[in-house]
Amino acid sequence: MDIKDYKNVYVFAEQRGGTIQSVAYELLGKARDLADALGEKVVAMLLGHNVKDQAQSLIEMGADEVLVADCPELKDYLTEQYSQVVYQMITAGCPSIVLYGATTIGRDLAPRIASRLKTGLTADCTKLEIGIVEETGEKQFRSTRPAFGGNLMATILCPNTRPQMSTVRPGVMQKRVREAGRKGTITMFAPKFDTSKFKVKVIETKMNCKCADDIADAKILVSGGRGVHDKEGFNKLQALADVLGGMVSSSRAMVDAGIMDHCFQVGQTGKTVRPALYMACGISGAIQHLAGMEESDFIIAINKDKYAPIFSAADLGIVGDLHKIVPMLTERLKKEVEK
Repeated sequence: MDIKDYKNVYVFAEQRGGTIQSVAYELLGKARDLADALGEKVVAMLLGHNVKDQAQSLIEMGADEVLVADCPELKDYLTEQYSQVVYQMITAGCPSIVLYGATTIGRDLAPRIASRLKTGLTADCTKLEIGIVEETGEKQFRSTRPAFGGNLMATILCPNTRPQMSTVRPGVMQKRVREAGRKGTITMFAPKFDTSKFKVKVIETKMNCKCADDIADAKILVSGGRGVHDKEGFNKLQALADVLGGMVSSSRAMVDAGIMDHCFQVGQTGKTVRPALYMACGISGAIQHLAGMEESDFIIAINKDKYAPIFSAADLGIVGDLHKIVPMLTERLKKEVEK
């Protein structure tokens, strides 16, 4: 292949139940930065059934063009159906870069597309940028991701094949401010399905997730770790979160202990969050947890161990027993609210 023939930045705009997911808008923000640095376009790929009315929102959030595949076969996410359509879109458009969310859908779809295209894929990226090759002055796409359990950051290049593909965890990139009325192109894409390869169909969908709201969207998070001990300890955190108008989240230790559900987990194997206020209660601050919350605007840490690594990331640290401090703080804040 001649890599000079590949241009533009494509984004897989993930939707579920007809609703475009937040990660799609986050990726459009980063794709806009990459495309501007390259002097190219941002193209969103929107697949589903009865979703074409959602295309304008992708343009308002940074896309120059939206490719829409709207048909009954794409109502539910099924690997083969979606893989066929995305593969056809990419081979027709020859993008230089393709971005996916590192969700359950993105992690299933992206490697299959990479295999069909015989190109590289960098998973779970935390940083995407356009660098300059010193020897030639050429622009180069660079994907950075944690390696060796988060103890090392690796920057990955894909110099010989196209497109260059990456998955990015939800909450890592920032959305652009919506530009209402922004102009762009909406192109209806008619896929050609090979139905002989359709071996799976959805019989029934059951939602087992207990969280009504997503912690990634919360402006205030009160997060608990091993020091919270049990469900009763999390009740104390919930009381504080209620006063602050926030949500409760958790470290991996409490999820592994069966006290909190995985949808509330912050960290490298959980969700990446960037709230205005993050309160880390009884969390030691392992690098895997820090990777999921260190971009928060303001971090308050409460821990009995004054040498806990969490204090190095905190804007304000309180050394003490959270089981005494949190109830006191809750009562004090209640009085302030009632004034």
